[in-house]
Amino acid sequence: MVEIENREFVVKVVGRDAELEESQRGKKLLRLRITAEVDGVRSDYTITFSRYGRNNAALGFAYARADVPGGREEDAERLAAVIKALTGVKPRIRHMKDGRIVVECGREHLEGFASYAELAEAIERWLEETSRRHNTGVY
Repeated sequence: MVEIENREFVVKVVGRDAELEESQRGKKLLRLRITAEVDGVRSDYTITFSRYGRNNAALGFAYARADVPGGREEDAERLAAVIKALTGVKPRIRHMKDGRIVVECGREHLEGFASYAELAEAIERWLEETSRRHNTGVY
């Protein structure tokens, strides 16, 4: 059971994996794929992490889907419950002007995901490959 904003969710994580990819612009990405059942609705979620800004912040984003039971709003709430169940930290949910809903994860979520053996190796490798120290050759 996970509680988010006075609502309880029953979360069952069925599977999870991680892989490194390169964007079309050559940026290194970390994709976390999670299959979970939340309140009886089974979904596949993908959270894509990249580095952003002057401080090279690790941020992950997932988009809520409209083609699932309850639409985008319910999908975003279910995904937030999955993320909180796995990491202990509620993600930020942003409503965009164009109607999309984005679920945003930060470094604290990535650290929580890294506690799972099936994700840890890829997360550690991505962090090493995308750190500023690694990219500049200075340790």
